Amino acid sequence: MALKRPSTLLHLPTPIRTTPSRRPLHRLHAPTLSAPRPTPFVPDVPTFLTLIGRNLAQHAPKIPSWDALFALSSLQLREAGVEPARARRYLLWWRERFRNGITGIGGDLKEVKDGVAELRIMEVESERKGDRRATLTKGAGMRKVVVNVPATVALPVDPAAKAVGEEEVVGGGQVPRVDVRNARAVSGVKIVAANTIGGTGVEAVKGYQGVARLRVKEGLWEERRGHKVDGGERRKAEVRYKRRAQERKMAR
Repeated sequence: MALKRPSTLLHLPTPIRTTPSRRPLHRLHAPTLSAPRPTPFVPDVPTFLTLIGRNLAQHAPKIPSWDALFALSSLQLREAGVEPARARRYLLWWRERFRNGITGIGGDLKEVKDGVAELRIMEVESERKGDRRATLTKGAGMRKVVVNVPATVALPVDPAAKAVGEEEVVGGGQVPRVDVRNARAVSGVKIVAANTIGGTGVEAVKGYQGVARLRVKEGLWEERRGHKVDGGERRKAEVRYKRRAQERKMAR
C-alpha cells in the first residue's frame, strides 16, 4: 500500500526574490540646463523682472546674478523671499519661455541703447506677386517693413538740456538714410495708415514720420491674470442659483 505524501509538502511557500532598486537611466543622464545669454533688450535680471511685470521687479535684489535667475529652484526662491507662490510660478514659467527663445515684443531687437530701441518704416526688395506694382505709398517690387536701427532720434531728451515734456527735433523732421540691406523685420509690430508703427508699448517720435521708439517698461511682457466671474467655473452654477433665489424672494 502506497503511503500518502503529506499535503504540506505539496504547497511549499514560493521564495520571494528581491532585486536591488535602480535609478532610471534618464535620471542619471539628465541634461543640465544652462542659462541663455542676455540680449540687448534684456541685459540683466532687473530688466527681465520689469518686463514680465506683476511687480516682480521688487524681488530683483534677491536674485544675485543672471545665472542664478535660471538656476534657482522654487524652494530656493521661496527661501530668498519671493512671495507669494503664484509669483514664483509665474517667474518660473517666464524663465523657461525665455530659455526656449520665446519672448515678448522687443525680444529680437539688436540695436538698443539705455533700454530704448528705435524703429523705422523702410522699403525693402520683395519677390511677392502683390508687391510687383508701384503704389502711392511704395515703389515697384518693394514692400514696407519695420526695422530696428541704431538710435538717433528716438532717445529721450536730456532733462538738463530741455524742459520736461518737450522733444528735440533734429533736421527739420527728416529721417537720415540708413542701410537696410542687412535689416530684418521686427516681430510684434505692424504698419498703420502707411506711415505709423503700431504695437504694444510702441511710442511715436514727435516730428518724424515712420519713426517710433520701444522702451523697457513695467509689464511690457506681462500675461494678465483673469478674474473670476460668478465665483469661477466650480461655483458659477451655485452662485447664480442663489442670486436668482434672492431676486425671486425680493420680488415677492
